[in-house]
Amino acid sequence: MSFGIGACEVWTDWRALPAHARGGTVALGNLDGVHRGHRAVLAAAHAARPDLPLQAMTLEPHPREYFRPQDPPFRLTLLPAKAAALGDAGCTGLHAVPFDAALAAMEAEAFCETILHEALGAKHLACGADFAFGHRRGGDVAFLARWAEGRGIGLSVVPPVSDAAGPVSSTRIRRALQDGYPERAADLLGRDWEVRGVVFHGDRLGRELGWPTANIWMGRHLEPARGVYAVRAALPDGTLVPGVANIGRRPTLGGDPETRLETHLFDWSGDLYDREIGVRLVRFLREDMAFTGLDELKAAIAADAAEARAALGIG
Repeated sequence: MSFGIGACEVWTDWRALPAHARGGTVALGNLDGVHRGHRAVLAAAHAARPDLPLQAMTLEPHPREYFRPQDPPFRLTLLPAKAAALGDAGCTGLHAVPFDAALAAMEAEAFCETILHEALGAKHLACGADFAFGHRRGGDVAFLARWAEGRGIGLSVVPPVSDAAGPVSSTRIRRALQDGYPERAADLLGRDWEVRGVVFHGDRLGRELGWPTANIWMGRHLEPARGVYAVRAALPDGTLVPGVANIGRRPTLGGDPETRLETHLFDWSGDLYDREIGVRLVRFLREDMAFTGLDELKAAIAADAAEARAALGIG
């Protein structure tokens, strides 16, 4: 199966790839977030073989999701968002290899032979220095280098991209978001972190209070610090609209079983129900809290909106 996300085509069946999906220069890794370090791996893959299609290969679901399904959601980018970010970085195709019991049991050499060589037909590979793969992560970069040399396949091993605090990593980005610093996450990502989801029909309380919101569930996304944010929302037509958003479970209204992201768009009106939007976190304004009643909640929303406008540099 394949589908397109912008400039990046996604292939989810490595056993039945079309001819144009084979023979690329391939960046390897989980690539969660497609952060600055991941883009350095993509750049190395392209620089080594600019004559070949630039592709990436990742596992879906993330192995951590497969082995520890009871863990809280931790993903920075779900598959469509990952493909879009890869496309923005110049990638023309993403091999989203299904991670299941058979793949988890596949030894490192079989993974290289069966998937990288026979299925993908990779002509060049690129990865980070800590890349590991195969059953119980039995394959490392040294193993991959020996195998690739024996097959006449090039390999670029990319050192970590670092800043003053250390190597750029998905773990650091998650921590920054959970601590309420989306601007730090943006520095590591190279762009604002975005949550994408389909707008669902809520109870219309926001509209009754004078602050209509577009509501999406956080779902499998990492849950950042609960509270109020200055945001920019990417609408289905590509328009980017500033706003104020709350991430939480609405304690004032009795609480939700799941975490939702409620976004009020400034100076905009229209119908977004059942359509996908992306909400980009720009600045954390305050923690989630419970109010004594709707009047107090309404006043707090007005104050939050004013602060968000200031944070976004708009009147």
